Formats: sequence, structure tokens, C-alpha cells
Amino acid sequence: MSLKNLQEIVADTKSSLHCLTPQAAKDLLSESSNALVIDVREPGEVAEKRAAGTINIPRGVLEMKITDHTTDPDRLILLHCATGGRAALSAAALKHMGFRNVSIIDCSCDELITHFGVA
Repeated sequence: MSLKNLQEIVADTKSSLHCLTPQAAKDLLSESSNALVIDVREPGEVAEKRAAGTINIPRGVLEMKITDHTTDPDRLILLHCATGGRAALSAAALKHMGFRNVSIIDCSCDELITHFGVA
């Protein structure tokens, strides 16, 4: 058995997730008033640029901090990062925790800011 590299792990993970374009995410958010849009990048990255309407919970502490924001397993949660990798791994972790309505916004941070505006 050979080891998988990060790109393979992310690709495998994304194949089992609901992935959205920035516009599809924006459309979905217009229908859901209590959705969470979580930026899983590190605080230093978020300080440089951040999409409007997002909250920052870094990937490394997501499982510990998510219940500060919701304990509703059916609440809409959209995740994004710089390139989609951390968001995919984060979505898989939340699904493993029991959250059922989790998707990733599969784009770069700059692309998300183009659609959502800057915070």
C-alpha cells in the first residue's frame, strides 16, 4: 500500500462532499437566514483579507469551536479557505461530528471576495 499525498486526500474527500461555486453559495444564502459561512484559514490569513459575512474558525480548532456557534445538526454550514483543501477536510470533520447540512465553497479566497464583497 502506498501513502496518499495531500492532493489525493483532498480530491477523495471532495468527491463525497457537496461543493458549491461562489454564486451558488450566494444564492443558497439568500434562502437561508441562519446559515454559517466559516472561513477555516488561519487568523493571520484572515487579517489580510476576508470575505463579507464570514466568521473565522481555523481548521485546527474547528471541532472544538463549532459548538460555540451552533449545535443544530441541520443548520446550513458553508466552509471556505484559500484553495478548498482545508475546507474539504473541515467539512468531512463536521460531517463526522454529526452535522448534516455541510457544503464547501470550492474556490479561492479572492474569488469568494469577488462574489461576497470584502469584510
